[in-house]
Amino acid sequence: MKISRIVIPQTSLRLNLMVVCETVLLLLLSLSVLLYFSRQALKDEAFRNAEESLEGTVQHVDNILLSVEQTAYNIYEDLQYHLDEPDRMSIYCREAVENNPYVVGCAVAFVPNYYANHDLFMTYVHKNVSSKNGDSLTVSDHYGSRPYTEHVWYTSSISGGHALWTDPLPDEEGEGVTLSLCIPIYKKGEKNPIGVMALDVPVAIISQIILDSKPFRHSYSVMLSRDGTFIVHPNIHRFIRQTLSVKDQESQNDENLRQTIKAMMTGESGHTVFHQNDQDWYVFYKPFQRDRAFGLPMDNLGWSTAMVYLEDDILGDHVLLSYLILIVTLAGVLVFFLLCRMLIRHQMKPLRMLIRSSRRVADGHYDEIVPNASSSDEIGQLQDRFQEMQRSLMGKSAELEQMTRMLTTRGEELRHAYGNAQGSDRMKTTFLHYMTTQMIEPSDLIERSVTKLCNNYHTISPDEADYEVSVIKKQCAIVVDLLDHMIEALKNETEEPENVLKERKEDNHE
Repeated sequence: MKISRIVIPQTSLRLNLMVVCETVLLLLLSLSVLLYFSRQALKDEAFRNAEESLEGTVQHVDNILLSVEQTAYNIYEDLQYHLDEPDRMSIYCREAVENNPYVVGCAVAFVPNYYANHDLFMTYVHKNVSSKNGDSLTVSDHYGSRPYTEHVWYTSSISGGHALWTDPLPDEEGEGVTLSLCIPIYKKGEKNPIGVMALDVPVAIISQIILDSKPFRHSYSVMLSRDGTFIVHPNIHRFIRQTLSVKDQESQNDENLRQTIKAMMTGESGHTVFHQNDQDWYVFYKPFQRDRAFGLPMDNLGWSTAMVYLEDDILGDHVLLSYLILIVTLAGVLVFFLLCRMLIRHQMKPLRMLIRSSRRVADGHYDEIVPNASSSDEIGQLQDRFQEMQRSLMGKSAELEQMTRMLTTRGEELRHAYGNAQGSDRMKTTFLHYMTTQMIEPSDLIERSVTKLCNNYHTISPDEADYEVSVIKKQCAIVVDLLDHMIEALKNETEEPENVLKERKEDNHE
């Protein structure tokens, strides 16, 4: 009897690894779910903050524009009563510049020949920001080197017939980029405008105000016009040098950013991710929707605003927290592995003792003494069962030896009976062959006599017929005698195997 050898250290290690792996799997699954939902919650919170910041940005810019429109509206109401006083136009322009900090220039221009003594009449007051004595006002009767009738702020307002904001344009003074609020001047009773009042707002001021309200260190806001020109941009000095167009920068951006710019230019809302300078950025964008006020009919400006966030600003703390959790988890798993290793080795000590005892029993030492169990757990129960198995094994061994001797004796008897059966079979075959040979001659005589009687029953004499009948009776008696001997012999041969079989059944039953 042999028992397969069990190596306890490998079993202990496998059990330890199994427990640790299952624990680690459950822990990683829980941490993954926790980190996933925390990341989603953080992103959702960041998205809400971005949308709120974006809405605040739009509202802030709208407040600036509304303040300029309020100033323009107040001046426009009084200007309606003094259209025939050209000298008062410079007063209105000065008031607009002085009363609103966002206005750097104001112009009032009339259609050609509106005043009898002037083919073209215009008054333009603007701040001279480069003056050494601080901001000073300059009054002139022209705007740039071209006639005012050729400028966009004049032509668009006259042709449209309603108030509007122009897209960012470099001012004629060469001091930066400005937005212009253009309001057509109507005379009571006339349908066509007789002039235009324009207020200039520098883009740099709006940009600085918007950029100061950024929620994160690397975040910034941008604003685009309908043709893709930046109205607000983090680099203010670029506006002072030139008007920056998004179309000129598309080749430097990835496909997501180009699609975002196109969506902004078409007035869509949403958010996307783009990759730039080896970093991922989130951009949230929406059309610039204004609050209408002061009774000035304003077209849709076609502007779009966007808030740009660096991904590290949004998820940087979450990534750091993930690394810290991973480090703490690995350290905890290592400590847990060592503790499990020590506990399992201690619990396996009785099992190692059973292994040694089982080897002795396997080698034939059935009287090996197995100590009593010191605990009632599974290993203690196994130790008790092993003692019972050892005692039962000793009893079964004695029974097996007795059964082996009995089976050996029965086998000898069966071999002897089998030899007798083979001899009887050969005798039976020989007997049958002899009997069938002895019946051939009587059968032939019977056949000849019967044939003779059947073929010559009309011509045969009674004496010959009697003789043939006597031959048939005599030969039939011989065949019957032979058959009786055969049946008697077969009966004796059949009874002997049945008696042997009956004896075997009785022995097996005993």
